[in-house]
Amino acid sequence: MKQDFLKYQAQTSPHPLALEVSHAKGSYIYDTNGNAHLDFVAGVSACSLGHCHPKVVAAVQKQTETYMHVMVYGEYVQEPAVAYTKLLASLLPSSLETTYMVNSGTEAVEGAMKLARRATGRSQLFAARNAYHGNTMGSLSLMGYEERKSVFRPLLPDVGFIEFNNDRDLEKITKKTAGVILETIQGGAGFIEPRNEYLKKVRQRCNETGTLLILDEIQPGFGRTGKLFAFEHYDCVPDILVTGKGMASGLPVGAFTASTQLMATLQDSPKLGHITTFGGNPVIAAACLATLKEITETQLISDTLIKEALVRKLLQHRLIKEIRGKGLMLALILENPEIANHLVLTCAKKGLILFWLLFEPTAVRISPPLTISTDEIESGCGIILEVLEGYKQ
Repeated sequence: MKQDFLKYQAQTSPHPLALEVSHAKGSYIYDTNGNAHLDFVAGVSACSLGHCHPKVVAAVQKQTETYMHVMVYGEYVQEPAVAYTKLLASLLPSSLETTYMVNSGTEAVEGAMKLARRATGRSQLFAARNAYHGNTMGSLSLMGYEERKSVFRPLLPDVGFIEFNNDRDLEKITKKTAGVILETIQGGAGFIEPRNEYLKKVRQRCNETGTLLILDEIQPGFGRTGKLFAFEHYDCVPDILVTGKGMASGLPVGAFTASTQLMATLQDSPKLGHITTFGGNPVIAAACLATLKEITETQLISDTLIKEALVRKLLQHRLIKEIRGKGLMLALILENPEIANHLVLTCAKKGLILFWLLFEPTAVRISPPLTISTDEIESGCGIILEVLEGYKQ
């Protein structure tokens, strides 16, 4: 199967990890040889409730037996999407009340960019250096990492960059700026949190210039940081909220949310301002609804901060310079990239799944399911310490 995988399925890098998956359950992925692999990555923050959570599986099975795809997005009233977006609105600030469900995080970013330009009549957009918002051509234009995008130029025009956490750069935002898009916590750059009320300052500057603030919560959203959404930590409400990843416990989905008035600008002049065939798919929406209910009706969100404290307590080692991030969106910063690579690859051989970050070569991701147990955290951290202790420089 591995050879067929390498031959027939397009690859994203020369050396994929190529774990041959048999099945997955809870915090574990099982290979075709029957070995269990403790998952400290959760499909890159996507499997919020672990693998094959029974409530999500039941919701999906029930919906597939009722109806699946029946019409392109926005034409028919379909109960799963209506129920999900209504529940989501009840959990968000009142200005974030209408949600457009799409197929992925990057499509949600594309929709948010279009909405900002359509609503303001302006074209200029700002993103942060070392940002990651997806890989379609518009989202790629927002990536502040030239090495990854130079071969695909020309990209979207009128896109500029500011330094995350740099107050002086906010002067670049003017009355010509349609939107500023920021990750609430920078992901690929190394799980960097906003400091010194940075997001509140961005919010104020956007208010002064009539610019729309877009916060990308594709990764930190849905309880991963100890709040339902990370912007709640920083007292900053965006005009447009972008979500994805952990929204459906591992099924492909994304969304952008704004006020009803703002979202209505996509309905006319021109009509079909954004259109998608499979957005709001009832099976995916059923998974979203089951996921959101489980996250918000249990102690998972508050437990996330307890689990973070346990990870920080356990993972103290001379080769770990710091642990960045919040909740279960954490990054170990090692002394050099060689140690980071050694840790990921050696832990894989010992049954622990870790992964890298996009732009920070010294970082190793720890983003397990929110449902991970304390015993599983202790077991995984024990493997990490064992591997680090055995590293020979």
